[in-house]
Amino acid sequence: MIEGSREGAGGTAPGILGDGALSRRLLLTSLAALTAVAGCTAFSPDQSRLFNLRAARQFSPDLPQADWQLVVDLPVSAAGLDTSRIALSTDPTSVDYFAGVAWIERVPLLVQGLMVESFENSGRIVAVGRDSADLRADFVLTTDLRDFQAEYSAGRGAPPQAHVRWTAKLVAMPRRSIEASRTFEARIPASGSGIEAVVEAFDAALSRVMSDIVAWALIQGSRAFVAGGGRPPLPPRVNG
Repeated sequence: MIEGSREGAGGTAPGILGDGALSRRLLLTSLAALTAVAGCTAFSPDQSRLFNLRAARQFSPDLPQADWQLVVDLPVSAAGLDTSRIALSTDPTSVDYFAGVAWIERVPLLVQGLMVESFENSGRIVAVGRDSADLRADFVLTTDLRDFQAEYSAGRGAPPQAHVRWTAKLVAMPRRSIEASRTFEARIPASGSGIEAVVEAFDAALSRVMSDIVAWALIQGSRAFVAGGGRPPLPPRVNG
C-alpha cells in the first residue's frame, strides 16, 4: 500500500550487476523498482482512488461579524507536499506516498478551497474568495503549509497520525502590513491502518486547524479594521 520516494536516496544498489548479463528475473525486478521511483513524477490521479476532505463547520458563536473582505492566497508548500499524492513519513528526513490513492487535486489547491469554504461556513464575513477572485480585499491571508502527512512514528505496524501544521499571516491591504501571524497545528491518530481511517484522521486534523485559523483571522482582522476607522489606514505620504 506504500510507495517510497525517499529523499536523498541515490547510487546503484549493490549486487545488481554481476560478472555476466543480468538474469531476466533480476532485470524485471530492477525495471519494477525504477518504475516505482519514476512514479513519483509520472503519477496519474486518473489511475488512483481519489479522496476529498471537508471544510470546517464548527465555530464559536462568539466570533465577531467581519464587515471586511478577505482574499485567501494559494498556500506555499514544499515540493513534497505540492502534489495530489497522499504523503506519509516514517522519519523526519523522508517523504513517501500511499500507493494507488490520491487527493482530488494538488494539496495547496485543495486546502485553499476548503479554507475559503470554512470562512463561508462561519457566516461571519461579508466576502471571501481565492486570490483569483475579483475582490477588493481589505486583508489577504497568506499561508505556508509546513506539514500535511501521515506519520508512522510508532512504526509501520501501528496506525499513523495525521499531522497538519499551517503558518498564517494576515496582511492588511493596500499597504501590505502584517497585522498578525501564528502557526496552527493538529495531530490526530488514525483509528486503523486502512486508507479510509487515515483519510478520516486527515479530515479531523485539517478541520481543527482551519476552524482555529478562521476564528483567529476574524478576531485579528476585526481589531485591525476597527482601529483603522473602517479600513486599514494608508501609510502617511512622504513630502518631496
